[in-house]
Amino acid sequence: MSKVKYYYDSETLAYRKIERRKRRTFKYIGLFILAAGLFGFLTMFITSQYIESPKEKAFKRELSNMQLQFQLMNKKMEEAQLVLEDVANRDNHIYRLYFEANPIPDEQRRAGFGGVNRYKSLEGFDNSKLIIESNKRIDMLQKQIVVQSRSLDEIVKLAEEKEKLLAAIPAIQPVNNEDLTRMASGYGYRTDPFTKARKFHYGMDFTAPRGTPVYASGDGVVVRADNQSSGYGNHIRVDHGFGYVSLYAHLYKYNVKKNQKVKRGDLIAFVGNTGRSQGPHLHYEIFKDDERINPLNFYYGNLSAEEFDELLKHATLENQSLD
Repeated sequence: MSKVKYYYDSETLAYRKIERRKRRTFKYIGLFILAAGLFGFLTMFITSQYIESPKEKAFKRELSNMQLQFQLMNKKMEEAQLVLEDVANRDNHIYRLYFEANPIPDEQRRAGFGGVNRYKSLEGFDNSKLIIESNKRIDMLQKQIVVQSRSLDEIVKLAEEKEKLLAAIPAIQPVNNEDLTRMASGYGYRTDPFTKARKFHYGMDFTAPRGTPVYASGDGVVVRADNQSSGYGNHIRVDHGFGYVSLYAHLYKYNVKKNQKVKRGDLIAFVGNTGRSQGPHLHYEIFKDDERINPLNFYYGNLSAEEFDELLKHATLENQSLD
């Protein structure tokens, strides 16, 4: 049996019985509110779980774009790695070989990083694997670039030294000898013009009229320009560095002074007949580490292969020297 319910009427200040119809109405209203609330909750739940908001869509687009950018970056790093490996290969097998430098070991070029985990702060994200892999590649590339950069700096210094060496080596004939007829006597055993004995001739004799220009055969510094050496008469010595020294003897007069810097091809003196000489000519010698060597081996600067062969024929004749 249903209970009778009352409500307080504020106008009459008395309790009145609630009629069944009114109670039913309140009941329906309560059920409607409950149903509406439940529907709203379900709608919000479904929306949040299955329907993306504009912010979420924008975030997903941004995330997808970032993933694409990482993939493109990794591809570019792979290409950069291939280029760097090619440069390293050229460095070891061409440049360093040419300049007689030791190659850089692969373990030095590819050395990793020791110590603590450098990528710990990048762990725990949805794309941690991709991000960490990209950072590892970047770090490795940076290290390899540093190693290669230092190597190229060394190669540049070696190239500069090589350039200085090539400029310093006495590589041309000291007098104009285009027709190759001025070679009077070469390096080796020759007949002494004064004693007629067989004697070793340590230089090359070029016949030329007195006053014929004499040229520096390589870059260097004049260390002597005097006649204070027995037999040579007026003579010049040029220190080319790297252990090379050239000597020009029996000169008529000088065009340079002691301690003066000269370049290959500079006019330094004139042919004469001073000292122990039998006629106007230039006696020319080359020293390497204080040892006399055959000047003929250095005339590659202004002779073709055919001209060198022709000069070699004249230089190897065992004839009489002029000093």
